[in-house]
Amino acid sequence: MFRNLYLLGSFITILFSYQASASVSASAHSAPEQQCLALAIYWEARGEGAAGMYAVGSVVVNRVSDERFPDTVCRVVKQGGESPPCQFSWWCDGKSDRPTDIASWKQAMEIADKLLHSRRYTRTRGALYFHSTAVQPRWRLKRVAKIGNHIFYI
Repeated sequence: MFRNLYLLGSFITILFSYQASASVSASAHSAPEQQCLALAIYWEARGEGAAGMYAVGSVVVNRVSDERFPDTVCRVVKQGGESPPCQFSWWCDGKSDRPTDIASWKQAMEIADKLLHSRRYTRTRGALYFHSTAVQPRWRLKRVAKIGNHIFYI
């Protein structure tokens, strides 16, 4: 049991060490903004591969640029609070938001950094909304793309 606790503690230390080193200190965005975006990418699209992860991240970035949404990445991600309804189900599901897959977390952090620097990912055509193909909401929005297991709308 103590060995398992030691391993868990080591994993958490590695995770937070990576978070601190993964942020770019001289960048135009803050480490918290990168982490908020990376969390959204990780929890919404970690099994989608790079294209799906970029697509989901671009929706968050597109919302920051749209006057109908909050003006920072963290405010967009946390919009609606920690109890439903919220914008991103992982944020208000009551479960831990701490990533558990280090490789996917690293990829999400890298994609977040790139999206925050470029703010452009044209495959989603400016999408502001998306959902999993596993659900069928009755949205009256224009569908602009399907990437991986997500459908994107403006």
